[in-house]
Amino acid sequence: MRLAVQWILSIIYVLQNAVMMLLMGILFFPWALVSPKGAMTACKSYATWAIWSARWLVGIRSEVRGQVPTGAVLVPAKHQSFLDIMMIFKAVPQPRFIMKYELLFTPIIGVYAWRLGCVPVRRGKRGAAIKSMLADVESGRVAPGQLVIYPQGTRVPVGEYVKYKIGPFALYKETGQTAVPVATNAGMFWPKGTMLRKPGLAVVEFLDPIAPGAVQKDFMTQLETVIEDRSNALMREAGFDPDGVRH
Repeated sequence: MRLAVQWILSIIYVLQNAVMMLLMGILFFPWALVSPKGAMTACKSYATWAIWSARWLVGIRSEVRGQVPTGAVLVPAKHQSFLDIMMIFKAVPQPRFIMKYELLFTPIIGVYAWRLGCVPVRRGKRGAAIKSMLADVESGRVAPGQLVIYPQGTRVPVGEYVKYKIGPFALYKETGQTAVPVATNAGMFWPKGTMLRKPGLAVVEFLDPIAPGAVQKDFMTQLETVIEDRSNALMREAGFDPDGVRH
């Protein structure tokens, strides 16, 4: 009975969330067209709504831990769920994401991504995209911010392992910025591939920064170790034992 009720509430949550995304996207669209501030306000407002309504409707509480970066840094983050995207977006002051180039042509979403200063990447042309982003920052077209990238390249379900890609190091080397890794357990409560939302405490944790200048092997080893170890600890804290996950 309890599971049936949770399913019903989850479906209501998903539907109202989709409606709110559409309504906010349309409402803020004229402002977003003329000002990056309009796009940022719209997306921050939606993230706030989605996180707040998840708490009272399906019982997902959220918590941000660690020192939230405010300067121009690289943010390589564990990605388990759309929830961890919203939590990071709401937490940092000037978020922008590495995104697929094709998303620029998505109605409404493409305009918001462009106005936020997200970095569209074509397959095999990441270097050119990063050079363009740095030029935009230098020229003042976009403000310096927190550049979020997912080292595994996709959402990874709880209990699964996907090898880390070299993209974060390419960004780290090209930008010369400090990297602030992020761990999460959000996929336990907002799983990939289902509408069911599970009650509990979803955590996004900003970890100790990695200073510029590390070589590729050291950077990638440290990045994967700290993100995976801390994400596993957060999952254990929430009642899941990840010790059997294949590495």
